[in-house]
Amino acid sequence: GVSFQSLEAAAATMKVLYVLCSAALISSSRRQQHASAFSPNAKQPPAAATAASSTSSSWRQSASLRASWQDVEATVSPSSLSTTSTPSLPPLCIDSVLDPQPPTYSTTQPTLYRERHGWCPYSERVWLTLEYGNVNYDTVRIDNTGGGRPSYYSGQTPQMRWPDGSIQGESMDLVYELDQRYDLGLQSDNDAVRKAVDEFRNIFPRARPSSRAAYLFQYNGDPLSRSTFEQTLRGVNDLLGKTDGNFFCGDDFTAADIAWAPFLERYRYQLPCLHEELWPDDVFSYQALSDWYAAMELVPAYACRVSGDAASWRKVLNMAGFGNSGFPPEIEANLDTIYKTEDRLARELTRDTAKVLWSRYREGRDYLAETPSKEVALTLVRNRKAIAADALKQASRGSSHLSSLAQDENAIDAALLELADALANDDLDKEFDEKDANLTSDGAMAM
Repeated sequence: GVSFQSLEAAAATMKVLYVLCSAALISSSRRQQHASAFSPNAKQPPAAATAASSTSSSWRQSASLRASWQDVEATVSPSSLSTTSTPSLPPLCIDSVLDPQPPTYSTTQPTLYRERHGWCPYSERVWLTLEYGNVNYDTVRIDNTGGGRPSYYSGQTPQMRWPDGSIQGESMDLVYELDQRYDLGLQSDNDAVRKAVDEFRNIFPRARPSSRAAYLFQYNGDPLSRSTFEQTLRGVNDLLGKTDGNFFCGDDFTAADIAWAPFLERYRYQLPCLHEELWPDDVFSYQALSDWYAAMELVPAYACRVSGDAASWRKVLNMAGFGNSGFPPEIEANLDTIYKTEDRLARELTRDTAKVLWSRYREGRDYLAETPSKEVALTLVRNRKAIAADALKQASRGSSHLSSLAQDENAIDAALLELADALANDDLDKEFDEKDANLTSDGAMAM
C-alpha cells in the first residue's frame, strides 16, 4: 500500500518517481488495476512513441475531468480540519541544492542541517530527537554526494545552528543537548543510557563508512561475512536482553534507542539482501532485538516521520559510491525471497494501528493532513513542480523508468495529479483493503 512513514519532501520525491513512470504509461481505463500497474516492472517498449503519446493524452484528459490541483488541495488542506482559525505553518525545510541562497535564520528556534536524501544515519539521530520531542525547528538539507553545497555551509552532517547563532556538530552531542535544553525525557544524563550508547562502538563491526549502506561493506567493496553480521546481531540481542523492557534501557524510549535506531533500521532491510534468510527481526534467533523492532514501530515520531522502509533501503544498495558498483552479486539471488516476505508482511499490517499512530503524531502538529495518504497528497501538491522538474531531468538522462515520458511536462503533471487525487480520497487504501479482503476470502474458500 502507501507507506505512511516518510513524508517529507525529499523522501516523497524519490518514492513518487517510481509511481510516476508507471502511472504515465498506462491507460486511464486501467485505473481499477493500478495496484499492479504501479510496479516498476510495468514497462513500455521505447519504440512505442505513438502509443506513449496517446497514453499521455488520455491521462491529461482523465485527470482534468476528475479533479484539479485546487480540488486536491481543498480536500487535503489542514486548514479545513483545524479547530483554530489559523492553523500553524509547516516547519521550514530548505533544499540547499535547489535554493542555495543563505536562509533567514530563526532567532527563536534551532535550525538542523542534515543530509539531503535522508540517508545519513547520524543526521537521523538528531532528526528523530527533534520529532520525538515535538521541538519547533527549521531544516536545511545538505547534499553529501557531490551535487553541490551552498557557499555558507562547510563540514559534515549533522550540524545545528542554535537561535543565538552558534553552531554545534556530532550527532550524540546534539541529542544530549536537545534533551537537556527542551526537557525531552530521554534520560541523557543517566549512566545506564550513556553506557548503552557507548556499547555501539564495541558491538558494531569495523567497515567502510557510508551514509547509504552503513557498516555493511569492507574497504574493497565486498560485503562483510555472514558470521560477522551474526556476531553483531547476537551482541545487540544480548545487550537488549539485559533489561526487563523492550527498549535498550527498559520500558522507556531513551537516547540509547535514538543512538542505535538508524543503524539497526538499515540492517533490518539490508542484511537479507546480502545473506540469504539473515533476518535481524527473526524472533527465534534474536528475540530481544525482534521485540525492540516491534516497540519502535509504535513510537509515533519514528514510525510516521523518520523511519525508512524496505524498498528504499534496498534501493540504495543499487547505487554506486559506497565501495561497490551496482548490486553486489549476493543481492540478486535473495530478492525473490525478500519480495515474497515483504508482500506477506504488508498484508499482515494492521491499518488501524497505522491510523492510531498518525493520530498521535498529529497532536500538536495541526499543519499535517488528516491521514497518511492525504499527507502524501499534500506533499505532492506542495512539491509538484520540483518533482516534475526532477522527472524531466531523469528522463533526459535516459532513465529506463522515465524515458518514455520524453519531455512531456503535461503528461508528468497529469500523472502526478492522478496519483494525488487517489491519495486525497484514500482510493489506494480502499483498493488495497479490497484486495486483502479478496485474498482472505479466497484463502478461506480454499481451506
